[in-house]
Amino acid sequence: MITIDITETSQFAYGMEFDDVGAYEKIKGRIHFAIDPKAPGQAGITDIELASVNAQGLIECSSDFCLLKPIDMAKGNRRLFYDYGNRGNARALQFFNDAAGSNDPTTPEHAGNGFLFRRGYSFLLAAWQGDIYRGGGRYTLDLPTAIQPDGSPVTGRVRTEYVMDGACNDTLPVSGFTSTRGHPTVSMDTTQAKLTKRQYANDKRQLIDPSDWMFARKESGHGLDGQGTETALVPSTLHIHMPSGFDAGWIYELVYEGQDPLVMGLGHVVVRDLISFFKYDDVDSSGAPNPLGGTHAIEKAYSWGRSQTGRAIRDGLYLGFNADAKGRQVFDGVMPHVAGAGRMGLNHRFASGTSPAGQMYETHDNPADRFPFAYSMTTDHVTGKTDGILKHPDTDPLVLHTQTATEYWQRRGSLVHTDSQGNDLDIPENVRIYLWSSSQHYADPNADRPKRGICKNDINIVRTSMLFRAMLDAMDAWATNGTPPPDSRIPNKSDGTLVDFKTWKSSFPNIQCASLPDGLNELSHFDFGADIETGILPKFPPKLITLNAYTVLVPVVDADGNDLAGVRAPMVSAPLATYTGWNVRSTGFGEGAQHWFSGSMIPFPFKRAEQQRSGDPRLSVLERYLDKAGYANAIKTACDALVADALMLEEDVERCCEYAENWDRKRSRISE
Repeated sequence: MITIDITETSQFAYGMEFDDVGAYEKIKGRIHFAIDPKAPGQAGITDIELASVNAQGLIECSSDFCLLKPIDMAKGNRRLFYDYGNRGNARALQFFNDAAGSNDPTTPEHAGNGFLFRRGYSFLLAAWQGDIYRGGGRYTLDLPTAIQPDGSPVTGRVRTEYVMDGACNDTLPVSGFTSTRGHPTVSMDTTQAKLTKRQYANDKRQLIDPSDWMFARKESGHGLDGQGTETALVPSTLHIHMPSGFDAGWIYELVYEGQDPLVMGLGHVVVRDLISFFKYDDVDSSGAPNPLGGTHAIEKAYSWGRSQTGRAIRDGLYLGFNADAKGRQVFDGVMPHVAGAGRMGLNHRFASGTSPAGQMYETHDNPADRFPFAYSMTTDHVTGKTDGILKHPDTDPLVLHTQTATEYWQRRGSLVHTDSQGNDLDIPENVRIYLWSSSQHYADPNADRPKRGICKNDINIVRTSMLFRAMLDAMDAWATNGTPPPDSRIPNKSDGTLVDFKTWKSSFPNIQCASLPDGLNELSHFDFGADIETGILPKFPPKLITLNAYTVLVPVVDADGNDLAGVRAPMVSAPLATYTGWNVRSTGFGEGAQHWFSGSMIPFPFKRAEQQRSGDPRLSVLERYLDKAGYANAIKTACDALVADALMLEEDVERCCEYAENWDRKRSRISE
């Protein structure tokens, strides 16, 4: 049961007209859910039997929402686009519309180039993650706390990891993130918990003496006499405090007895029921009309999520939540982006929706990356289990899975299309997988000059937003009239474009100024406890069973060091640098290990003389393009090839060429 509480209706983008679709309106408010914990559609939700219920025996929860829709729905395309967001933040308008980021899209700048609106989509933002705090306009979901039948709290072991890349803080939230609700400690006695530190993910954990830290937070404010400020240490079940400060360049891990877990798996139910309502129902449970018009007003529903929310999409598919309570298909097509081979640890007791999945250095032994990895049905050679992400043929949607080079290096992306031993798989007919060659996990469509931070190489700034727009058009044609999208574009073991680290390193050019990683993010077999599939994780940290048990591979590179296979954005087809999906941590910050989701940009030498002096094996810029006009022509040629292959839209050619001109003036030395 759903009730929609609308609190605001206003013009979007000051009444801007979007081609023949016309103007849009913005509708905001809260959506209230009443969920039957005993219904078959909720079977398998961890701790659902421990959630409080109302007088009717239903679980109540509610979510923020924002809907952007054509004022005249008859002029729209009868498609609903759901932005899963990222940790409560809106994201799709940035990537599909090249728009300014905002959690409250209002102005023409938030419409960007207008792509989604010119196409006529109804655009929905709504929360699915229940442990986000309010603030910054984030979309939040109120979920019930699990409580024992006798009224006592649910307790259990909780683990949080902190990567200290910046200032030496002395107070940290037990959740690991300021914006995320933590699980209160049962005891303030630090001898009942364990705080450790280590410099690399696989190093032995060093125990920090319980007397050196406490469950507390530091507060500051004006002194009583109005002179200066005073600080105080306040006991807190939701914070840890180290008087000496947490040292940069270390990985800290807190394991403690926590309480009051939310029933986080209901996030999947909320998305399912909300999209089903907009797609199939005329009125809500109070009799109020569906804001999108009711039956048949929406013919198709698509979802997109990046990184965390790409994993949420894959997790929801695996758990069967693309079927609504009546067995109808929810999303016709889904577009998980930069999810790698992971899923969410959402349907678990003491789950954290914010915690990232395992990288080489950060949260390395995270249970999000566990079999199955591929959409195809495969057999895990380690455990003997046969499984796949897609196993509900009556309701499984069309899937366009896109990933950058970073996912192969940091998120075990090869396992999306290989078996657990690295052998190529047949990709299901309803799935396409694309590597966006030599781009990084977060490709900011409005990126400015390269920066470095604590990395040894400049950050990769390859732009890929033009590929998103082509993907959505391809998805709509596929779902609407069966027109197949372009074939998958991925590296394969069989043709030598998907290789192990040793082979990759031997093929990478010997660039003296480049810092290379020590390896890739391998995947070991861990024991998280016998009950992991039922949502209980009793072993923290998990027990290592077999080191590097699964085969993880990366794309082979060309003579410039750029990925050979996949879809090359114009900046990669006509490069001014070597662009990679990896970057390396600097001294004092885990040197040699890869940094989060950062890629590298290693500029080419400009002139042949510079190239000869440095011994750089790559051709100079002027040898490639002769002059600025030659570079512009190379970008145009790359764009035309992508358009011909239906991997880019004609409207983006001019944008790419214009950006190339601007990029050229800011970041290279090509002259007229």
